[in-house]
Amino acid sequence: MAKASRRPALDAPRGRGGMLSRPPAPSRDRFGRFTEWVARAMGTPAFLLGLTLFCVAWIAWNTLMPEQYRFDSAANGFTALTLMLSLQASYAAPLILLAQNRQDDRDRVQIEQDRQRAERNLADTEYLAREIVALRMALTDLTGEVLTRDVLRTELRATLDRLDSAEAGEGSR
Repeated sequence: MAKASRRPALDAPRGRGGMLSRPPAPSRDRFGRFTEWVARAMGTPAFLLGLTLFCVAWIAWNTLMPEQYRFDSAANGFTALTLMLSLQASYAAPLILLAQNRQDDRDRVQIEQDRQRAERNLADTEYLAREIVALRMALTDLTGEVLTRDVLRTELRATLDRLDSAEAGEGSR
């Protein structure tokens, strides 16, 4: 009995074989999506309100509760609260920068696609302009007179009307 080859068949598209197919790999970009989520969440009024309520609750607890329940001293300027806010800020800044870099990459791709689309539109417009000039020259050769825009428009409208009536005749059959 022959062993099954581990090399993929070149005449079949990838991912169609029974032995060689594997489940899709999990996205490697979870951290990037997480950074965007953090950046979006930190810019919301709900986040600012939550952070404000957290700080008010922290200060109220450490000011109004009996001494044995306090964990951050007002006499020391709420050192633990300051450290917590510094820690939050030290993680927030790089996460926001990572999210901005991802957005810059997406913007760069979008700009490139827009540029390519504009180039195609320009090429199409130039092609249509050349075709109109060729039509004008062909009609000038046929009629022997110089065609103006109005004459060309009239001829093109008449041609379109003939095409529309021909299509209407085929559609009624």
